Amino acid sequence: MRSLRKSIYKSPAQLRLMIEPGLATAASLDAVEAIVAPGITTLQLDAAAEAAIEARGAKPNFKLEHGYFHTICSSINDEVVHGIPGAAVVGAGDIVSIDSGAISPQGWNGDAARSFVVDDPARPEEVAARRELNRVTEQSLWRGIAQLYSAKHLNEVGAAIEEYVLSQGEYGILTDYIGHGIGRAMHEDPPVFNYAVRQRGPEVRPGLVVAIEPMLTLGSADTYVRDDGWTVVTEDGSAAAHWEHSVAVHKDGIWVLTAADGGAAGLAQYGITPTPIA
Repeated sequence: MRSLRKSIYKSPAQLRLMIEPGLATAASLDAVEAIVAPGITTLQLDAAAEAAIEARGAKPNFKLEHGYFHTICSSINDEVVHGIPGAAVVGAGDIVSIDSGAISPQGWNGDAARSFVVDDPARPEEVAARRELNRVTEQSLWRGIAQLYSAKHLNEVGAAIEEYVLSQGEYGILTDYIGHGIGRAMHEDPPVFNYAVRQRGPEVRPGLVVAIEPMLTLGSADTYVRDDGWTVVTEDGSAAAHWEHSVAVHKDGIWVLTAADGGAAGLAQYGITPTPIA
């Protein structure tokens, strides 16, 4: 009998339709990066991200999540992910994680995240530790993307991320929150782990599109969800960082959909040149 299970692999035409929402997502994070500073509220960051997405003819896809009403998730310090924009003010020395996404008029999605450390000359050691956390988190993402380039099966990505993180020091790797497939829905199969698992996962071949998103902490990886039902916070109060890109595998290589250069700068250290989707 023919299987009715939906394929996780996209056609070349569908991959092309995912380029623009990826770029709109990247533009929203660029807009946040340009203004994040002490004194700005997370609601102001949200407005900047939404304006950037709409300027490219797309819409925020986070607003399509039931019960969520904002363009971004804004998480500060011990908030790991899913923080709700509002009156919270960014302070000197804060680490601010921004998750954003866009949906095109054709119904295709982009999803990405970046973290930013605000300078504070009065607390150089704390800021340095947070900058190092942020660097390791970002680089673990690029290590995972580089592994995707040559992987036979998807779960090689998580093993590569974990191996890199462990080589850099003692950091908590969140296991309760992982990456995912992306396409017509923002969250699709398959799951994308940020650590080694026993299963091999699906085959890495043209048409696979995944959002890889490591989340690390300076302490324990144990978290809880605040009473707002969204904000994920570290139990020990340690700072956290979150980085994410949506990445497409196609017949000529890979392309980071949520990076304006397709991931060229991040992948250069691995001798990998991403190839545009034809």
